[in-house]
Formats: sequence, structure tokens, C-alpha cells
Amino acid sequence: MLRNFVYKFVQTSPFPVRLRLPLAQRLPCLVAILHRVSLNSVSATCELSVVNRNMLYNYSLALPIPKFPHGVLSEDGFYKVAVNETVLWFQLCDAMIFNHYPPTCVNYQDCGGPSRCGMGCSALVSNKIAGYPVCTTIGHTSSMVIDLIDKKDPHAGVVVKMYNSDRKLNCSLAVSVICDSSRVQGPRTLEKVGTCNYAVALRHPSGCANIVPVHGKGLGWFGTFITVILCLFGGYLLSGIGYRFFYLGVRGIDVVPNLEIWASLPHRAQSIYMTLVRKFRGPSQSYRSSYSPVNF
Repeated sequence: MLRNFVYKFVQTSPFPVRLRLPLAQRLPCLVAILHRVSLNSVSATCELSVVNRNMLYNYSLALPIPKFPHGVLSEDGFYKVAVNETVLWFQLCDAMIFNHYPPTCVNYQDCGGPSRCGMGCSALVSNKIAGYPVCTTIGHTSSMVIDLIDKKDPHAGVVVKMYNSDRKLNCSLAVSVICDSSRVQGPRTLEKVGTCNYAVALRHPSGCANIVPVHGKGLGWFGTFITVILCLFGGYLLSGIGYRFFYLGVRGIDVVPNLEIWASLPHRAQSIYMTLVRKFRGPSQSYRSSYSPVNF
């Protein structure tokens, strides 16, 4: 079946390239092509955009950056962490690929089967049970979600979570991609939470956001308060002017309601200002000089 699929793929390929190689040598090329197609289809799962304090933070873990053409994805096809008798393999934003030395363990049916062990999922863990390595799938590409490590500090990086659930066990893996623009450090420790929940952390420039300033939306509570006050004041003036003009027959500037109060406001404001100045600065020089010094 695989031979027929490869033959049809090569014959119907839209690319003007004809592979005149044996089937055994065509398979790596085909796997690489399918891998790139898969990467393009799932890269959106590793993108995140958040707004914090009028700044837009864009994260694209699979986006090529200088020195890392595949972003945060491991160029080996997988990350590996081994602690005591537990071994974890995982890949971010895509399924794992093993060109050499695939996992050798029991119970890998939902992660590629015997012929493609580890290549049908995005995270696989192996534990020693009765002396035998038993594998458990803990994440699939379709279940990946991305979020901030610290919602109050977008500069810290992001965390990628993946899940795998069945009737017997619910498993998950949380990979913290810490923002570090100066170096790359793979996962060194493995933390197990509960029965089948794991967490690892790595440092990578892809964990840093592309920051874009954005304009704040809305007036805020203070702007809304001022707007309401101005609207109420305008409504008061219009209704008062209409009443005095149409019902009381007042004309000219006297049509403004409470004109005496509004006219006295500048003088009142000046008096309050001078009172505050004398209170905090003390009497002015002219005020002190109005008294003659007395010698006893």
C-alpha cells in the first residue's frame, strides 16, 4: 500500500521533478515534503496575540528567526528529557520525526504503531514497569494550546500545552518557552504533577514577543465621567435657556440661567487661589512691609 501511495504521489506531483531513485531512497524525500506540509498547517496553533497596557504582543513559535529557520521546533525532529527511569520525547507545533533511534517501548499504538513509533503524536513518555519500558502518549498536535506563562508579565514567555485523553487515563504536557534573546537552553528537568501530567521548560528566542504599540480604545472611566458631566451641564444650560426665552420672555445675555453665579466664578476662583497661596507660602513681601519695625 505504501509503495502504491508513493508511486501515485510522484506521478501526480505538480512539481516538474522526476525522482529516478529506488523506492527506499524516495521515502526520506517524501517524508520531508509531508513534514513541511504538516508544519504549515499546524503553525497557527503556535501563534498568540495579546494586548497589555496599549501594547500588542505577538508570539509565533514556528516563525523562522535568525539562526533558527524552524523557530522553536527542534531540528532533530524531537526534544528529549531523561530523568531516572522516565524518558520524555516531545515536539512543539508539530508531530515528532525520528530519522534514527526511535523509541523502543511497549504500548505505542496511538503514536505511530510498530513501524512508526513516536511519529504519530507530539509527546510520548516512557516509564519502567516490571522492568519493561512502557510508553504513554501524553500529547497530540491537534490538542495544542498556547498561553502566557504570566498574564501580568508578557515578557516572561509562553507555555504550550498538549493533551491526550482515553477511557483509562488523562495525560498532558506543559512546555514553558521562556523568553531569552541571547541563548538557547533545552529542557533539563522533568516535573510530574499527578498521575500523568508532566511539565518541562526551555529557553529560546522564539519565546520573546514582537511588540507593537496600539492606540487605547475607549475613554476609560475618567474620560467617561467627564463626558457625562459635560453632557449634563450642557443639557441644563439648554433647558434653562429655552425656558427663560420662551416662557419668561427674557432676551439678551440674561437668558442664561443663574448668570450672576457664572459671572462671579472667575473672581471666586481667583480668591480661592490667593487664599491657598498665602496659606502655603505665608504672607507676601508687600503684606509684611506694610508694618513698621518696632525696636524695644
